[in-house]
Amino acid sequence: MQSIIQTLSENVQVIYRKSIDADQTITRLQQSGKGKFSAVFTEDAGFETSSKFFKPYVEEIAKEVLELESQSPESVKAALPVLVKKIEMLLTTLNQFQKNAR
Repeated sequence: MQSIIQTLSENVQVIYRKSIDADQTITRLQQSGKGKFSAVFTEDAGFETSSKFFKPYVEEIAKEVLELESQSPESVKAALPVLVKKIEMLLTTLNQFQKNAR
């Protein structure tokens, strides 16, 4: 179970680095009158966070990964599908955003 949590933590680190660049791009777009959206993800995406920047979503995922360390193996198994879906959605969105922002 520990290796799964370690892999999730490594993914969060990759996402965090990508989110810093993406958030800087969003700031530049908004300063030039573009990027007029209220949130990266819709309310039904599964995140508690709602932000026009990526970093708050990364922080939510990082918090969930940290919480896994203190949970029972059964709880971890139950939480993994939702968490992995969030990570996948965030990575996909970041990659697509970076492609389109160029």
